[in-house]
Amino acid sequence: MPITPDEIREALNDYLDVHPDEKWRLAPIPELPDADADIASRKEFHGHVTAGAILADPAGRILHIHHRALNRWLLPGGHLEPEDRSLLAAAQRELTEETGIVASVVIPAGHRPLHIDAHHIPANPTKHEPDHRHFDFRYLFRTSADVIELQTEEVTAAAWRHADTIENETLRNRVLDALR
Repeated sequence: MPITPDEIREALNDYLDVHPDEKWRLAPIPELPDADADIASRKEFHGHVTAGAILADPAGRILHIHHRALNRWLLPGGHLEPEDRSLLAAAQRELTEETGIVASVVIPAGHRPLHIDAHHIPANPTKHEPDHRHFDFRYLFRTSADVIELQTEEVTAAAWRHADTIENETLRNRVLDALR
């Protein structure tokens, strides 16, 4: 059963209960379902939800992937699929798809997103996609496994980096706090 706008709204409200200071930054998310937008669909170009994985190893390093289309180092993650039963499961599926690290060796650190990021995605003429926004629900996972096989259509490299190198200050601080 696909993830519904109500499930997304519930995850957002759960997150905002803990981080009420971010309500202004994430205000476009609750407005989209009210406008009959399918924010779980990658074809909703007003903006749509994606799921991301923050994967920590025992040394406190965080797995980054180099995204082919965006030519940037990012955390693993991507679009929701109809078979995803939750945002957490979507994040774990994307992690497995992009790195080959199977779910059985990955432990979720909780059921609430550690961070929700709203960011701009540039137009991609080859996919016939205009510029749009992603609302990335990011979940923290732990593992002692290493990358097995990269999804080379989307990912060109993977690297374990210290958590204090995460660019986004809010995310960096939350990850460092969670790993303490």
